[in-house]
Amino acid sequence: MSIQVNVDKGVAEVLLDHPPVNALDSAGWALLAERVTALGRDENVRVIVIAAEGRGFCAGVDVKELAEDPSRITAVNRGCYDAFGAIYDCTVPVICAVHGFCLGGGIGIAGSSDVVIASDDARFGLPEIDRGALGAATHLMRMFGMPKTRRMLYSGEPISAQEAHRLGGVESVVARDALRAEAHELARKIAEKSPQAVRLAKQSLNGIELLDVKTSYRFEQGFTLELYTSRDSQEARNAFVEGRKAKFEDES
Repeated sequence: MSIQVNVDKGVAEVLLDHPPVNALDSAGWALLAERVTALGRDENVRVIVIAAEGRGFCAGVDVKELAEDPSRITAVNRGCYDAFGAIYDCTVPVICAVHGFCLGGGIGIAGSSDVVIASDDARFGLPEIDRGALGAATHLMRMFGMPKTRRMLYSGEPISAQEAHRLGGVESVVARDALRAEAHELARKIAEKSPQAVRLAKQSLNGIELLDVKTSYRFEQGFTLELYTSRDSQEARNAFVEGRKAKFEDES
């Protein structure tokens, strides 16, 4: 598991680098929460950029961990909740630089951030319904609104960076090779402002937001846990790991 951190002139970069698809297990989510929390407490850090190496930004939760041991759902839920909460509650702004796929838990990261910048090849989605799970609809709704969230959650269909920008969940779309430079340029602009003013602005914005993201996500996780106890959920995980189409039985 690699979550690299680099701090330069008040800008901290948190870099996800966990091949092949940056899918994090329970320990990985806990580590991400620890890194972001520590950076937020560092007086030398004025803004954080979360980016990733590899084919895509983040494919979410490591489904194989849960396929092997469904009881790990509690640890995974806790890790995701802590990671998303650490980003949302971070005392300094968090900029998310998304390329390639941003799925599942990746949506939780992006949807907890202050600003999302995407490359022109980025796509956003919640494929959880095809993995025997639920989750991060709270963060998807924060980015794209209720109607689009309902369609995406029910269908598992992703949307493009361009559509995400049209819906307002992405602040800008840039070429893939310019993504991190664009994120860092914005970060440097923020880092030049009064540290006290920026931290108070972050606290103020969280306080006036109509949607209580953490409470909403905690409510949502209860249904995730309930689904994980079902036969359908296990079949979906098994089918995903085995590379086949899931077969669901009518339990009525």
